[in-house]
Amino acid sequence: MVNGPLRHITFDAHDPLRLARFWSAVTGYAVEDEPEDDEVLLEPPHPGTPGLLFIRVPDGKTAKNRVHLDIEPPTGTRDEAVERLLALGATVHEDHRSPADGLGWVTLRDPEGNEFCVERSAVERAG
Repeated sequence: MVNGPLRHITFDAHDPLRLARFWSAVTGYAVEDEPEDDEVLLEPPHPGTPGLLFIRVPDGKTAKNRVHLDIEPPTGTRDEAVERLLALGATVHEDHRSPADGLGWVTLRDPEGNEFCVERSAVERAG
């Protein structure tokens, strides 16, 4: 397989290990065995897929993300994924689910405030 040009998606963080552990639980990517104090890499399970890199920075998040990740649950439903992520420490930012037809998504924030969206699973889309 030919690798694409993206090597990592990088997150600024106050606590790189804590944030990496959250995103490891979200994605299933493995945390390095011995993470460094100032950066932690999550290795993707598939070659050619970018890793997630968390780098310590002193300044806090001050505005909405200009780029964010969209999560499609690999199993179960969007709503089950949202509940699991809330239990891991995410918070709801905006809820765009439609009670009438079940369409839509939920925008969450990770433990350091970075926004990401949870969409319906492939099974839900096919149904």
